[in-house]
Amino acid sequence: MIFTEGELSYIATQRLGRLATLQPSGDPQVNPVSCYYNPDTGTIDIGGRNMTASRKYRNIQRNPRAAVVIDDMTPGRPPRIRCLEVRGHAEALPDADSTTATSGGPIIRIYPERIISWGIDPAHVALGSRDVTQPPRRDNGI
Repeated sequence: MIFTEGELSYIATQRLGRLATLQPSGDPQVNPVSCYYNPDTGTIDIGGRNMTASRKYRNIQRNPRAAVVIDDMTPGRPPRIRCLEVRGHAEALPDADSTTATSGGPIIRIYPERIISWGIDPAHVALGSRDVTQPPRRDNGI
């Protein structure tokens, strides 16, 4: 399994993340996005309105390196910060066969290669990171 049960539960409760892509100049660009775990592909699917017209979509078409951060703070004193960062290769898909993104239409799909999390799994409250040893198969068979 790519994500832990705790991470999957966390992703299911959060919809807002921040997607980092690389502009043609090599400068990073970060955008707020909607994020969804896709159990069919083991990926994070990112949808949105007018996706093909967005810079983030064009950035992925040029350079597939991407990362998404999903995070929040729990209520209470003291608040607890929870974070899941997923780094990997991404695809700009004009028409995905299977997606969990609710907006429909084109999506960005991130294939996890490194996962960093903290405050999500009770057994791993501190920072934890791991490489994904078996990346999921991409739509194009790679």
